Amino acid sequence: MFDSVRSLWDSFWAIPHIQLYLTCAWITYLVGVGAWIALQKREPVATLSWLISLAALPYIGFVIYYLFGPQKIVRHRRRRQQRRPTQLLPAALSPEQESLELHALAQATTSIPRSTAQTVQLLVDGGNKYPALLADIAAARDHVHLEYYIYTPDRSGTALRDALVERARAGVSVRLLVDAMGSKKADRRFFAPLTAAGGEIAWFHPSRPWMLWKRPWVNLRTHRKIAVIDGRIGYLGGINITDEQDNRLRQDAYRDLHLRLEGQTVSNLQDVFIEDWVYATEQHDFVCQLAQSMPAPESGPIDAQLLTSGPDSDWEAIHRMFVGAIYAASQRVWLVTPYFVPGEAAMMALTSAALSGLDVRLLVPKMSDSRLTTWCVRSYYDELLAAGIKVHEYGPRMLHTKALLIDDNLAILGSANFDHRSFRLNFEIGVLFDDTDIAARLAALIEQDLRHAPQVCADRKHPLLTASLPEALARLMSPLL
Repeated sequence: MFDSVRSLWDSFWAIPHIQLYLTCAWITYLVGVGAWIALQKREPVATLSWLISLAALPYIGFVIYYLFGPQKIVRHRRRRQQRRPTQLLPAALSPEQESLELHALAQATTSIPRSTAQTVQLLVDGGNKYPALLADIAAARDHVHLEYYIYTPDRSGTALRDALVERARAGVSVRLLVDAMGSKKADRRFFAPLTAAGGEIAWFHPSRPWMLWKRPWVNLRTHRKIAVIDGRIGYLGGINITDEQDNRLRQDAYRDLHLRLEGQTVSNLQDVFIEDWVYATEQHDFVCQLAQSMPAPESGPIDAQLLTSGPDSDWEAIHRMFVGAIYAASQRVWLVTPYFVPGEAAMMALTSAALSGLDVRLLVPKMSDSRLTTWCVRSYYDELLAAGIKVHEYGPRMLHTKALLIDDNLAILGSANFDHRSFRLNFEIGVLFDDTDIAARLAALIEQDLRHAPQVCADRKHPLLTASLPEALARLMSPLL
């Protein structure tokens, strides 16, 4: 066997001018792939990194780039204005609020108008979210729409599936959209009782290896957690459907936060779900009938702006909102995130706020669900601490809350982490609240978590082999985390 391989190898190199042919092929490969990458007009550092990698790994590097390289999606959208009339801009909102520029930025980057909510509940941990969601589903009379990144066929997943089955049998329209990668443990057999009862299940970006002419969307996932019941009640936030996030079942369940809303904002949330459902299924026959059956939403006292972002837009709306909100701060910036891997703009905003004398605090998990990510997060500590930012590590549970509190009135809550993946690759959902009561409630929750999160000292122990070097190497992977 070895002799045959060696004979073939020798025969290959015996071909006349083979080195010239290989050199020409390599140059052609570099020029073609290099032009492809350069035409995407990404950051120079990212572009040069890919070019160097592809040059060092001829052909193999192309396969890696094809599978995992930057991608954009062209989605066939229905015009938002047709579904969001100007009456959704309530006159009750005060023009004197300092957040007018942020709302203008949000509307320009998402095409979603400013709205209001009648009620907003902050649901801490799965132990509070799951019972509320199941109760609202049990009371549904027209439809239940769900979209989740992770749906696990465990006790939590089974309880929700059975609740959906019961409603589907009662004649309620049930549509469940799950991410094909995040929910890969829940196969079609698990959801068979739901489809048998008349419910619908769809998979977001399923893998299709037989379609070689299409680039696989390995990195482009829906990270959204959405529930809309009868067009009146909406849920969004960071809690997936899994026992890992139910503190009633596990002592090490994630520490997390979710929202339950009623009011105009739910109509906008419904629009986001419908857009995702139509994109994933190409089914839109139900949309007109659904719109006709829903009563016009009533305005409420809470100023709320729904935020969306994803690889189908170049504007990185949620990223811009985070940065814009930080620059708008005049007193404090409190950021809670499980994954802190900021870009230059976000890092500049945070450090500038601290250097200006604002109360800037960062709350992250002491140990995330990825050691590589934990190292990467800690690689930013020195710069943060030098600027005067108070960094706190929460433990022993994994902190999964995603929240930004600005001064005494602004809060951004949702599914987006403070990292490249959420800002650029994932489909995310969030809400900007301009409301002192919600800001006060969020501040109380953060203060409660800070009691279990020791502050990182500037003179922390930092051994070379176990800390400094792993953090530096992990930092190089930050664009992929």
